[in-house]
Amino acid sequence: MRATDIIKTIRVSEKALQLRDLYEAKRTEGVKEDNAPPAQYTFVVDRRANKHQIRQAIRELFPKVTVTRVNTVNQHGKPKRQNTRLPGYTQNWKKAIVTLKRGDTIDELI
Repeated sequence: MRATDIIKTIRVSEKALQLRDLYEAKRTEGVKEDNAPPAQYTFVVDRRANKHQIRQAIRELFPKVTVTRVNTVNQHGKPKRQNTRLPGYTQNWKKAIVTLKRGDTIDELI
């Protein structure tokens, strides 16, 4: 698979923004870089991709950053009803939380 097939979109949710903003707040408030938490970004990835493939795709798409950790979560679809008794389900998807080396940021996404 290509890197653009593995990384679908960035996940913009309240929790994902808090992970990123925590790093930004520590960096801008004058906290020493040694104590600043590493930047974490959340991506929606292909369900078949493993952690090694996700790490390689991030390296290809953003060559200036160093990935230190990749955590993945399989999100199951939620039941939804539309004018019927039997529920349908939203699509299953996979989330990857990528931790970067201290001091690295992905500026293209901000």
